[in-house]
Amino acid sequence: MNPSDSSCNSLGCMEKVTVKKRVLVVYAHPEPASLTRQLVEVAVETLEGQGHEVVRSDLYGMRWKAVYDQDDFPSRVDPDRLSFIAESAHAYSTGRQTDDVAAEQAKLSSADAVILLFPLWWFGVPAILKGWIERVFAYGFGYGYKNGTNQYRYGDGVLKGKRALVSVLAGGPEVDYGPRGINGPMGEILFPLTHGALFFAGMDVLRAHSVYGTDRMSCEDVATAKEAWRGRVKRLFEEDPVAFRSQNGGDYPDRHTLRDDIAPGRTGVWAHVADGTEA
Repeated sequence: MNPSDSSCNSLGCMEKVTVKKRVLVVYAHPEPASLTRQLVEVAVETLEGQGHEVVRSDLYGMRWKAVYDQDDFPSRVDPDRLSFIAESAHAYSTGRQTDDVAAEQAKLSSADAVILLFPLWWFGVPAILKGWIERVFAYGFGYGYKNGTNQYRYGDGVLKGKRALVSVLAGGPEVDYGPRGINGPMGEILFPLTHGALFFAGMDVLRAHSVYGTDRMSCEDVATAKEAWRGRVKRLFEEDPVAFRSQNGGDYPDRHTLRDDIAPGRTGVWAHVADGTEA
């Protein structure tokens, strides 16, 4: 533990300490001068300033293979027909995954928190980041955890106990992503990522950090965006996560559908948030 602050009074000295954590920062933008990459540096600087260890996954810099295909399985169970579930399960359980996938899984497993930074491209994550999720979240790791069924998911996956924070940068103005905005609310656009990938695998997901209007920002706007992001990163281990309903907490008796008395009459993605708020 590293001392971060101390104070003394007539009752003696009390020392505030920061417990060192490991944070994996995964980012997807090919331009080093982009705002995405600038926010990466803000995150790293802030976390290291708090005494944490930062591990990076620069997907473009790594030339990450985005396409999930037969080349991910050099030792096939069935050479005649490609079943991603069967081959992924075999490769993961026998230690025959490709080296790049195994390395990213090791980073995830050893991290206390994960930060994802990316621009919003066509209402989703860049293909290279989607490919990172598809390849790294293997059967037995991201899904099919423990017993090969759907029992351990949505709050009870392999990454349970770890935190996740998403930072998304959109070129369009914030009004386009408002409750009645033409693009739809950002929380709903990101739901497949925050709930469908990160929470699915067990992570405690914080409310996403969105930056809007990035294609028309002044220098002052950029400085303001950096400070707002610095504040979020500082609270990475303090903020309450989104109250996504755990699959095994009793709200889903059959592990598929909400009980009739839970959020009665409410449908759609936000029925799956226990406190009724929209992320």
